[in-house]
Amino acid sequence: MSLVDLEEALVRPALSLEISQRLRQMIMEGELKSGEKVPERALTERFGVSRTPVREAVKILAHEGFVELVQNRGAIVARQTANELGELFPVIAALEGAAGELACAHASKAEIASLGRLCQTLRAAYDDGDRPTYFEINQKIHAGILAAAGNPTLSRQHATLAQRVFRARYQANLSPERWLAATLEHEAIQSALEARDGKRLGELMREHLMHKLDALTRHGAGE
Repeated sequence: MSLVDLEEALVRPALSLEISQRLRQMIMEGELKSGEKVPERALTERFGVSRTPVREAVKILAHEGFVELVQNRGAIVARQTANELGELFPVIAALEGAAGELACAHASKAEIASLGRLCQTLRAAYDDGDRPTYFEINQKIHAGILAAAGNPTLSRQHATLAQRVFRARYQANLSPERWLAATLEHEAIQSALEARDGKRLGELMREHLMHKLDALTRHGAGE
């Protein structure tokens, strides 16, 4: 293999990962909508690349469930039905509620302090209007509460289901009103954790998830 071939072999996976990240964000922000064909040619022009890394990026998203590869049609942004979300969110809410109750009993002072710092960073991301960073911190907070619960079985069950609503959780906060409400809910969650009020935190966690479902339903998410 020549030096040029070696460089291309190294660059291509990195480029595909970068493009998959950008496509993922376009889907989560609603720029590419459910049921819509992924426009490969337009994307190659937009990103200034050949079709190969775009197609490899699409395969990554297909593996993650963001797109579907349909014979004779190419890649289609995966649909998620309202019925599916309606089934998943109450179960995830129950698991996160249980995690909140357990975290109040088992979280170390260091874990609670770390989650408090994340909550402050979350507020800063909201104030800056930085939705991608907000969502990243949001995921870390929920993961931190699950970890602090100290129950691997609960965490495994949650991970299996949470992957199926990843995009929906992001889109639940697309409206300004819901985004602010979600931020305030996170601050109330942190306060309950610091007070080690398990009953209250469990309720807040369940309500937080169901509010997301309500927001998705109102804005017509799912079909």
